[in-house]
Amino acid sequence: MSQKSAEQSKFKQSLGLFDATAISVGAIIGAGIFVVTGIAAGSAGSALIVSMLIAAVIALFTALSFAELTSWLPIEGSVYEYTCMLISPFAGFLVGWMWMLSNTFAGAAVSLGFAYYLTAIFTFLNANLVAVVLCIAFTALNYLGIRQSALFNNFLVIAKLLILTFFIFLGMFFINSANFAPFTPFGAGVLYGAYYIFFAYGGFARVAVIAEEVKDARRNVPKAILLSLVISTIVYILVGTVAVGLVGAQRLSSSNSPLTEAINITGNSPAIYVVAAGGLLATASVLLTSILGVSRMAYAMAKRKDIPQVFSKLHPQYNTPYYSVWIIGALMTLLVLFVDLTHVVAISTFALIFYYALANASALRLKVQKRLYPCIVPVLGIITCIALLAFILFASPQALIIGVAGLIAGTVYYAAKASLK
Repeated sequence: MSQKSAEQSKFKQSLGLFDATAISVGAIIGAGIFVVTGIAAGSAGSALIVSMLIAAVIALFTALSFAELTSWLPIEGSVYEYTCMLISPFAGFLVGWMWMLSNTFAGAAVSLGFAYYLTAIFTFLNANLVAVVLCIAFTALNYLGIRQSALFNNFLVIAKLLILTFFIFLGMFFINSANFAPFTPFGAGVLYGAYYIFFAYGGFARVAVIAEEVKDARRNVPKAILLSLVISTIVYILVGTVAVGLVGAQRLSSSNSPLTEAINITGNSPAIYVVAAGGLLATASVLLTSILGVSRMAYAMAKRKDIPQVFSKLHPQYNTPYYSVWIIGALMTLLVLFVDLTHVVAISTFALIFYYALANASALRLKVQKRLYPCIVPVLGIITCIALLAFILFASPQALIIGVAGLIAGTVYYAAKASLK
């Protein structure tokens, strides 16, 4: 292989700590804070911030496991590669399979979420057509290079953080302390609220999937994971406190757009449009990072020949896995057009817990001398993942059924592939 060909077979390290952190923040602070806040408030009541804190602590255990793994070996594909190396190739395949499946459906879902926000303002637009255009546009952006995608994501993240800061500062002058009564932080509803909020935190490890494209990855990727979780937790708690203080948990839970419902109490019409714009930016950044993440996971799996090797080809000019980017983008676009995502996207719930549990198990298998934290950290990560899995049985049995179906489909594919060798 020539030197030029060798260079084109590897990613360029073009992202700094700010870019890396923004990618994970963009994946965390998405539609979740604009929608899940209301769902969680319905369970936790005025103790919503307690649910947010519990969810943040649960997420922290797994985030520390990811930080440990990425400081050991920053590699494209993240948890897929770690599970292959530290547990087994089959377990690794299932992790990668579920990761791609769940994030492809999630990407299609958030593109529709963006379309619904936009068509609520411009009623003459067709939601499905808007979602298709957005998928194609963001696929093209990912094709042109990670630097371009990261710069646009930085803009989206800064803009939505500014909008949420605006929500906090305007809303705090209209808080009614009576909306925090009764405050029941020890009720079972708080745990259900934490369950829903945990999935809003789910994107903290997104940057780990693109580790080979980050400068000084051993230092910057772990930092980016933990920084994004800290930033998002602070934003979630402040926004949740103000939202409950403005209209109370009951009104939040009965609204499809809880933050817009909350800011409406101020009587400030421009503020309502600003917060609605925040919902648009939030869903857009999640879609952008979904296409980015799934294409890199496909790249990693193709390098190990778990899926067709065409997914691992890098563009000679843009240094992106261009076949992977366009195929994933096309799948999301087709899902938007032809598939009812209301039920199918439940697979994301199961898949998230599945690959986070395997990430903790992988961290537990690291040799003692390579550890940054005591082994109790991944153990707690595994225990909390199992506890969340138990919650699925009560909160969303359908998510468990669809998730298991996804695992069976992956197992059948893996067995068929092995039989052809």
